Amino acid sequence: MDEQERDIIGSIDGLVAEERALRDRGARDPGLTDEEKTRLRTVEVRLDQCWDLLRQRRALSEYGEDPSQARVRPAHEVEDYRS
Repeated sequence: MDEQERDIIGSIDGLVAEERALRDRGARDPGLTDEEKTRLRTVEVRLDQCWDLLRQRRALSEYGEDPSQARVRPAHEVEDYRS
C-alpha cells in the first residue's frame, strides 16, 4: 500500500466517522438540521468517490498500470453506479 492509498483510506475513515456521528444525531430528537442533512449527503457522495478512487487505483495496479492515473470521478458518475 502506497502513501496515496493510505491517504485515501484515511479520508474514508474520517468520512465514515462523520457519517456515523450525523446518523446517530439524526436518530435522536429533534433529528438533523437542514445543514446537517446537507452535510450528510455530501459525506455520502464523497465516500462513494473515495471508494471508487481506491477501486480504480487497485485495478490499475493489478493490471500493471500506474495507479496514480486514477482520478476522482464526478459525483453524478459515481452515484449513477447505484441505479
